[in-house]
Amino acid sequence: MNVIYPLAVPKGRRLCCEVCEASAERVCTACTVTYYCGVVHQRADWRSIHEKICQLLIPLRTSMPFYNSEEERQHGLHQLQQRQKHLIEFCYTVAQKYLFEGKHEDAVPAALHSLRFRMNVHGLSSVELVPAYLLLAEASLGLGHIVQAEEYLSQAQWTVLKSTECSYATHSLLHRNLGLLCMAKENYEEARYHLANDIYFASCAFGTEDIRTSGGYFHLANIFYGLNKLDLADTLYTKVSEIWNKYLNDHYQVLSQARIQQIDLLGKRFEADTGLDEAQEAEAIRILTSVLNIRESTSDKAPRKTIFVLKILVMLYYLMMNYSKASFPRKAACLKWR
Repeated sequence: MNVIYPLAVPKGRRLCCEVCEASAERVCTACTVTYYCGVVHQRADWRSIHEKICQLLIPLRTSMPFYNSEEERQHGLHQLQQRQKHLIEFCYTVAQKYLFEGKHEDAVPAALHSLRFRMNVHGLSSVELVPAYLLLAEASLGLGHIVQAEEYLSQAQWTVLKSTECSYATHSLLHRNLGLLCMAKENYEEARYHLANDIYFASCAFGTEDIRTSGGYFHLANIFYGLNKLDLADTLYTKVSEIWNKYLNDHYQVLSQARIQQIDLLGKRFEADTGLDEAQEAEAIRILTSVLNIRESTSDKAPRKTIFVLKILVMLYYLMMNYSKASFPRKAACLKWR
């Protein structure tokens, strides 16, 4: 049974739903420290993130053991904080991956976990909360909840304004999400302003040719494409393609050399890697697939550009060791241009 019995709850303690913070009526029987308002939110949280972190929550949400010395107590507190920091990044990456895959509903519980862990570690007004607010805003946009997205973005903006230590990378993410909000509201002039700022701050943080800057170029290209300004869109899509081509090609060359050395020294095969986390891989797939679809719709005018994006996708899937998908674009290209 996973229903909460009121008499078993200590007097004065209110148990809240992990997803919506309403009064809880159910508990996860696996960890016994996570509560829900009903079956729907329990299943949503389990599908999104809870299955992955269920047992990790137990030491974070139970009373600390008795320590024999202050040194042991401090060590225990340090371990607890390190676990929370690990979960901050893990939940954030999982939520990001869901967003790039278009699974906006699944992203919400994971992003909420990241936000709560950030609050526990950094406090309620820290700029470290901003990335989680932005994830929740993007998920809300994907679900069509524009008012909810505006609330999260307002909270993020206010936090940034109060902070004197906000990084260029955080400013970039904030402007990117503000740009996406304006696009959803069809305010394209303001969207261009925010995406231009996104590119500026990302360039300051990572450089103009970095894959983390390419997202701003991509969204700006989408605006111009939607406005039928195809020359501007084409230039930006080409820029995005070139950035990812350079990154993946450079990474492939490094791995090829490493593979040769590994075979020579140890006599076994070196496993390939993209150098990206799961969320970045999902972002790369989404961006390059979108560019490919646009290129294919205008392939009669510039077939070389279509083939160029296909080559990049093949390289990405190859480095991800997804050989079936790596071979599919090549076959498609051969059939298309035969």
